[in-house]
Amino acid sequence: MKRHALIVTVWVACVLLMSVANVAHALSAPEGRVILKISGNIARTNVGEEAHFDFSMLADLSQHQYRTGTPWTRQPHEYSGPLMRDLLSYLQAASEQVRVSALNGYEAYIPTRDFTEHDVMLALKRDGQPITIREYGPLWVLYPFDHNAELLSETFRSRAVWQVMKIDVR
Repeated sequence: MKRHALIVTVWVACVLLMSVANVAHALSAPEGRVILKISGNIARTNVGEEAHFDFSMLADLSQHQYRTGTPWTRQPHEYSGPLMRDLLSYLQAASEQVRVSALNGYEAYIPTRDFTEHDVMLALKRDGQPITIREYGPLWVLYPFDHNAELLSETFRSRAVWQVMKIDVR
C-alpha cells in the first residue's frame, strides 16, 4: 500500500509541475483587436496552437527604435517596435525560416539568420504614432536600411513586409 501511495504522490506531483510549466509558458489573451497571429513551431501560445497579439501586447514587449529611410518613403522616420529575434525568443520559437503574410496577400520567406545579423524590427510606430494601414501598418517587418547599404538589395527589400497580419514559424 505504501508503494502505491508513493507512486500516486509522484504522479500527482508530475501533473502539477507540468500544469505550472504550461501556465508559465502561456500567453495572456488579447483584450483588443487581434492584429497579429503567429503559428508554427512556437512553445508559447494563447489560442489553440497559435499566439494572438493585440497592439498593447506587442507594445508591452521590449521596444527598440531607430531612424531609417526606406525605399517606399520619401524621408527617414523614427520607427519603434520589438526586434524580430526578441519576438521569436519570447515565443520560444525554433526555426530557420519564417513566412510573413500581409493583408494584401503578399508573402515573404525570411531566414531567421536575418534577425541575428541585423536589427530587423516588427515596427508598431512611426514617429511615435501607430502606423496606419495606409502608411504600411499596422505592423511592418522593417530592416535598418540606412545602417547598411547591403540591405538595399532586392533580396532584403522583398523581405520587408508591410501590413503584416500573420507569421508562420517553419
